[in-house]
Amino acid sequence: MSRQYTLQRAPGSTSIHVDYAAELNEQQLAAVTAPPGPLLVIAGAGSGKTRTLTYRVAYLLENGIDSRNILLLTFTNKAAREMLNRVANLLPMDASGIWGGTFHSVGNRILRRHGSALGYSSGFTIMDREDQKDLIDVVIASAGIDPKEIRFPKGDVLAEIFSFVVNTEKPLAELLAEKFPYFLPLLEKIKDVHDRYEKKKKATNSMDFDDLLEKTLTMFQRHERIAEFYRRQFQFILVDEYQDTNKIQADLVDLLARDHRNVMVVGDDAQSIYSWRGANFQNILEFPKRYPDARVFKIEMNYRSLPEILEVANAAIAANVQQFHKHLSATRQSNAVKPALVALNDAGEQAQFIAQRILELRDEGVDLRDIAVLYRAHYHAIELQLELSRRGIPYQITSGIRFFEQAHIKDVTAFIRFVANPRDEVAFKRMVKLLPGIGNRTADTLWREWENALTAVVGIGDPGRQNTRASTGVSHPGYNFGERLTAMSVPVKAKKAWQQLAHTLDEIAPAGEPNAPSEMIMSIVEAIYDDYAKVNFANYELRREDLNQLAVFARQFKDVHEFLSQLALISNVDAEAAPNQTSDKEAVNLSTVHQAKGLEFRTVFVIWLTDGMFPSSRSLDTCGALEEERRLFYVATTRARDELYLTYPQLRLSGGYGDVFQRPSRFLQEIPSELVEDWQVRRS
Repeated sequence: MSRQYTLQRAPGSTSIHVDYAAELNEQQLAAVTAPPGPLLVIAGAGSGKTRTLTYRVAYLLENGIDSRNILLLTFTNKAAREMLNRVANLLPMDASGIWGGTFHSVGNRILRRHGSALGYSSGFTIMDREDQKDLIDVVIASAGIDPKEIRFPKGDVLAEIFSFVVNTEKPLAELLAEKFPYFLPLLEKIKDVHDRYEKKKKATNSMDFDDLLEKTLTMFQRHERIAEFYRRQFQFILVDEYQDTNKIQADLVDLLARDHRNVMVVGDDAQSIYSWRGANFQNILEFPKRYPDARVFKIEMNYRSLPEILEVANAAIAANVQQFHKHLSATRQSNAVKPALVALNDAGEQAQFIAQRILELRDEGVDLRDIAVLYRAHYHAIELQLELSRRGIPYQITSGIRFFEQAHIKDVTAFIRFVANPRDEVAFKRMVKLLPGIGNRTADTLWREWENALTAVVGIGDPGRQNTRASTGVSHPGYNFGERLTAMSVPVKAKKAWQQLAHTLDEIAPAGEPNAPSEMIMSIVEAIYDDYAKVNFANYELRREDLNQLAVFARQFKDVHEFLSQLALISNVDAEAAPNQTSDKEAVNLSTVHQAKGLEFRTVFVIWLTDGMFPSSRSLDTCGALEEERRLFYVATTRARDELYLTYPQLRLSGGYGDVFQRPSRFLQEIPSELVEDWQVRRS
């Protein structure tokens, strides 16, 4: 019989470096200093949620918790870095052992260590959504399905379906019936494509973004020894933005916290607005049911907005049934100016009013960058964009394509992905199709030839270099890309470019060993991509600048797999900023409410507040959807610090029917009239 021996936790610091009572308000202090166990912190908008999490981490460290035993899960890696930097500034002790990052980055880190348990080597490629689509298209073709003959979903649609299956943990048939009923007759074919897709990922040593969660959870469920290792390591788990977690993320947290139950989740149920991408509102609502002994803390002191704005926000969310009731109170003094309720004749007049008011605010000394116009859908801003352009008012649309998803960025990184994982079919085909004389069919032929050569070459046959060395006893890769590529059969038109490709790959990965990512980027651009960009893009100079900025961004990475992992993770997270993105005080912000979440502005205009527009027409038939729309409206109102304008056009041009009278949003009618000031707009 084995003896049980218990390791005692090290005693806390004899001298406390942080005066928590002085640094925090009473509500924050109660949450930060709570004893171990399950904790639910409902942190209202602008209430100092990040501060609360940061000080909780510091409090744990000062009370003897080893930094290696803390897991901090956030929705952007940037948020995790900022919190950990603040902790480092608070305490004179080493906090580098904390695991902090997104669910996906933590999953990636664990799978790099233990992916072999599922048959993956440590050098697996992380595909973003476009790569996923391309690989699914390959699988559709291999299944003998001709999308021209039957109404079969394209690769990007299937990628979305497969992602929903993973993140909601719903069976494919149920998911199709709920969201894609028109594809139900194709259920068996879609199942076949999905099975082939999973096998193809395994064969190419690739994972899509959702695999970083699904494979991690699967590994924990199949391999109790690995799960137990991480349960013992992560003795305290903290989760940010818990209202935005999906089913699989909540399951991962519950699995890791199963024994010690030291889990603090922080969020605001009133800001749960992402069900359309798989977030499960019930995770935060039902936390007290899953953890019956959980302590619930509410942080309702708002440091952002004036009292008049908060009164409107409180009224806006009050009608929701499913919620943790709270009442935001302001720490700022009133300026006696109520939010404005502005009815306009039509969309054109709404745009004119906003443009004129923006100019007046600028004359009053307000920076344009501190003004935001928020809307439910992108097309709501069409008239406004035209009016701003007419008046010469600069604006920026925050919904532009993400930096790392731009074609020229993905083209260049395809070269790097290929030398890092020579079995990456998607990267190989994207790379060679940049060469003149090579289209889809030729790329397929070349891939088959390259794939056949892989198994005969030491160091390429298994993309996990360490696995190859272990299995063969060979310590040097013993190959170069150029030699293998020049031996392949290519069209006459592509011969010269192919030789250049071979030379470039040898330059960026001599003897098969990749150079530093930044060096590779510049070599690829100068040797191949610069000429391609000049003849393919009218805005070549802007794209070249992007690539220069990518090289600058890459300087912080010495390891190619770390660089590629970060690119894949960043491109799949909404809130990460592009490396060349700069703030411009002379630009008004136009944004959907979804993309403005987490931001704040001095002045906010919320527009098109009519039934059918905001709330959207799709939400009017179901209570759950309507409540989410109301939460979206609440998020919009709480972005404003000093001034809030709620506007709506009374007439809307309807296709074929002329002008149609609009009903003001029911959300406006739920706000007591004494909380807003009616503005009567007239023409001069």
